[in-house]
Amino acid sequence: MNTSPLRVTVNGQQCCLDVPGDAPLLFVLRNDLGLNGPKYGCGLGQCGACTVLIDGKSARSCVIPTSGAAGRHVTTLEGLGSKTALHYVQQAFIEEQAAQCGYCLNGMIMSTVALLQKNPCPTDEQIRNALAHNLCRCGTHVEILKAVRRAMQLAAAEKEPK
Repeated sequence: MNTSPLRVTVNGQQCCLDVPGDAPLLFVLRNDLGLNGPKYGCGLGQCGACTVLIDGKSARSCVIPTSGAAGRHVTTLEGLGSKTALHYVQQAFIEEQAAQCGYCLNGMIMSTVALLQKNPCPTDEQIRNALAHNLCRCGTHVEILKAVRRAMQLAAAEKEPK
């Protein structure tokens, strides 16, 4: 069992973690760093509740060993914005009321951020494909699609000269 300190940047903060390298990143984020945005859903990387961004790409933190994040930049839901300055994707999900139970919300938001960083103007089909592996058991799919489209509008508005 490897317990040598691992250096990871989480939400812009350099962290030196004294945890086993094979510990799931999700458990370290939640239990050691107190970041509860990523949720434990299936533990198999299939539901998306645990999604984080690693170097800007969406990743399932429940199946990534912490050693796999060493030297990389991890962003959780908490690292996107703040209570007083929400990220435009967070704002869009609120405006479109795209949650019921909210359990899938972390994965949906983080996957949307990754999608819009890669493709700022995706088609509905591209949105559906990007979110297809995030399971929502409440059935807010229509509102989630509206939220992604709203996020595209908010992002475009942020880029307009003032």
